[in-house]
Amino acid sequence: MPSFDPARLDLANYAHQIFVETRFQDLDPLGHINNVALAGIFENGRVRFNHEMTHSTARPSAGERWLVARVEVNYLAEAHFPAPILIGNAIGQIGNRSWQILSVAFQNDRPVGLCDSTLVYQSSQGKSAISDILRAKLETLRLRTLR
Repeated sequence: MPSFDPARLDLANYAHQIFVETRFQDLDPLGHINNVALAGIFENGRVRFNHEMTHSTARPSAGERWLVARVEVNYLAEAHFPAPILIGNAIGQIGNRSWQILSVAFQNDRPVGLCDSTLVYQSSQGKSAISDILRAKLETLRLRTLR
């Protein structure tokens, strides 16, 4: 198993936090939250994070959108129903046309997973540079140890 920066396991470093409910249907035959279901819980947290960003000055203009280019999930411990999962989200690396969303999942005060997602900015002409407005917003949401 890869080692992780301990800062990734500290919820205080994440700019955005949201609880996501677990569901009975998320269980696998072993009685814990299925890996695919946990990936879906991360997605739910990431989408809500993006939704909050788009209701600020970082809203994409007409013809512009953010596309998920890559997702990596690392499972750290079993998660169980019915306790909710707290997802922490923050921005990682910011490039010219893409950025990372770094996420952590906690259940009952212990980390159960990490998720790194890469998003790409695209205009109606194809891949585009991140606007200055979006870049400024992303900077305010960086993982606190990266600021």
